[in-house]
Amino acid sequence: MDERPAWARRLTAEREARGWSKPQLVEALRAHAPSELPGQESMLRWIDAWEAGSTRPGDRYKPIIAKTFGTVTAAIWPVTGTRDGRAELVAGAGTDMLEIATRLRGSSMNGAAIEELRITVDRLCCEYTHVPAQQLLVEGRSWLRRITRMLDRQLTLEQHGELASVAGWVSALLGCVEYDSGNRADAEAARRAAWSLGEESGHAEIMAWAQEMRAWFALTRGDYRGVLDAAETGHAVAPGGPAAVQLHAQKAKAWARIGDRRQAEVALDAGRALLEQLPGPDNLDSHFAVDPAKWDFYSMDCYRVLGNGRDAASTENKLAECYAREVLRLGIDSAGVELSPMRNAEARVTLGVISARQGELEAALGYGRSALSGDRLSVPSLLMVSSELGSVIGERYGSDAGAVDYLNQLRHLRDSVG
Repeated sequence: MDERPAWARRLTAEREARGWSKPQLVEALRAHAPSELPGQESMLRWIDAWEAGSTRPGDRYKPIIAKTFGTVTAAIWPVTGTRDGRAELVAGAGTDMLEIATRLRGSSMNGAAIEELRITVDRLCCEYTHVPAQQLLVEGRSWLRRITRMLDRQLTLEQHGELASVAGWVSALLGCVEYDSGNRADAEAARRAAWSLGEESGHAEIMAWAQEMRAWFALTRGDYRGVLDAAETGHAVAPGGPAAVQLHAQKAKAWARIGDRRQAEVALDAGRALLEQLPGPDNLDSHFAVDPAKWDFYSMDCYRVLGNGRDAASTENKLAECYAREVLRLGIDSAGVELSPMRNAEARVTLGVISARQGELEAALGYGRSALSGDRLSVPSLLMVSSELGSVIGERYGSDAGAVDYLNQLRHLRDSVG
């Protein structure tokens, strides 16, 4: 068993995936460094120590290493998400919804009541990854109805804006869950409502997330021009926030599927650079926070697609495998609990694709079936990536009974969402 720290194992895996020797890594680090680095012998000693896990890179070197490997510092050396002092309220907000709703309806509506409502919505956004979709839809719709009724009342301009922004976040969340569930028309209606409420409240970040959703919807439909258009609109509205990071990622995914590696990597680097500059999110659990570790997930998708048609041992396929294993390492806790079930499912599909390209059918089928077995799935996204695995299996192993069974599973899932 490799007992080195996870970050040390990753440095070795990243270097080897690119086929670099240690002297070549030194040259790459020099190319990305903002200032002169020590001499060759000193740098080689540092790299030996870093990869052995005996010495942790200092603050000077961490961002250079991350940039060299096309990721962000916190993806290799994660930091614990901070809380903004509202953790107790977030934990308890959902336990007394009736009281909150009553206060908001009554004459006692004030800043504190609106803040409690905002915290309740934060909780809903944190439940995105693990609460059953139907349960989340029922609760989210209930709150949205309450909030929109409140918007029809006499309110101060400030109260109206605050309530409209809260409604915008709920609409955006509902749009995501509706789309996960295959309800495309309802998802688009919720997305448009989020955009409108963002405009009404003057909340540019909500508007940018509405465009990120538009890009995501377009990507899973194969409308790559639509992805690029949505990204352009979203970046124009809010160029420097979390949504802008994900819009760069959606662009990269679209360019990868178009087959333009250069543009895919340009988009990945733009998103990486922006994410590196942003402060860490207050709450890593929120669906609308960009966890730095998620950058590996975006890169995984791009390199898996770019590895299509290439040798199984190509850099693209090695990087896709490297990132997939990182996604799973961070997406499952020490007790085996899935922290990021939807990301994990796509990581398993990626490992399935790599296995299939390497001629390992049983491993590929195992990963593919495991990805389809989760309780919380984003069906359009999972279908998009699983179709890649289905294509490889169908082309290479179409007559195998296990392959036929897996392809039938995919067909059934596709038929279930229309």
